[in-house]
Amino acid sequence: MGAVSDNATWPEADALLAAMAPAMVALMDELSGVMFCAKDATGRYVLVNQVFVRRTNERSRRQVVGRRAADLFVPELAERYTTQDDEVLRTGRPLRNELELIRHVGGVPGWFLTSKLPVHDGAGRVVGLVSVSQDLRSGDADDAAMDSMTRLVAAVERHLDATPGVSLTVADLATMAGCTPAVLDRLVRRVFGLTPRQLVLRARVDRAAHLLSSTTTPLADVAAAAGFYDQAAFTRTFARLTGETPSSFRRRAHQA
Repeated sequence: MGAVSDNATWPEADALLAAMAPAMVALMDELSGVMFCAKDATGRYVLVNQVFVRRTNERSRRQVVGRRAADLFVPELAERYTTQDDEVLRTGRPLRNELELIRHVGGVPGWFLTSKLPVHDGAGRVVGLVSVSQDLRSGDADDAAMDSMTRLVAAVERHLDATPGVSLTVADLATMAGCTPAVLDRLVRRVFGLTPRQLVLRARVDRAAHLLSSTTTPLADVAAAAGFYDQAAFTRTFARLTGETPSSFRRRAHQA
């Protein structure tokens, strides 16, 4: 772990490192198309992999560890990353599949799909977060196309907030993205590696998983909030996609 962190040694960093698995950290350094970082509760980088370093103006982990987003990225993006981090740290709610453009000062931009998860210590306190950003390698897609995917993800989330029980058709999704159904299918498969329907299903399961792990909401209400027809349908689908029932998922999450 020391090789990955370049020996971060302040109290908040120590608390985060103590809560993380060394094998997982070591694995992150083997990934060639994924940016990885871990930040402490104050927003300082504690761990980064080489892919992350290459997206900054620095040459080594030692020059990144201990610094914050504002030190490494253009102001508009640094502010966005900090806002995301603050929300994860404050609420303990993961951020998943956030489409974003990442670039350093004077650097070449690249589209990434980012997820951020809170890290808890043995007492259940949030001591930091881990973040992975997958390089979508979409250099041949123009900004208008990528903007349509950003609009789509946000629109699906708003739909789940307002009317989770109303099914979304492919035509609805195409309207949200501002393109035709045929173009929508190509873009979603390319960017997310999913069909449009699979993208919606994953959003519903992610929402259910959050409610199961962070609340005591009855399973029937979780099913409704995540847009499932009934609790039985929810249980079948959730078990198929996650490998465990909603009840067992909740028990494991609350014991962690």
